Amino acid sequence: MTRDPTDLTTADYLDGAREMTAANRPYLAHLLAEEAAQRTTDPATAAGIRATFPAPTATREETD
Repeated sequence: MTRDPTDLTTADYLDGAREMTAANRPYLAHLLAEEAAQRTTDPATAAGIRATFPAPTATREETD
């Protein structure tokens, strides 16, 4: 693992987004995917990344 964030690649951010999705952390997954999309030069690829990891809703559901 790298300690310098500038050394991370788009694939590293996508791997992190997948891990956060698996850990039920959708907001962190979205943030990591957004960083991956911003590092991508192809607009279609960036759009695909954003579609795969959409922003989670801000509403919270209470359970009894």
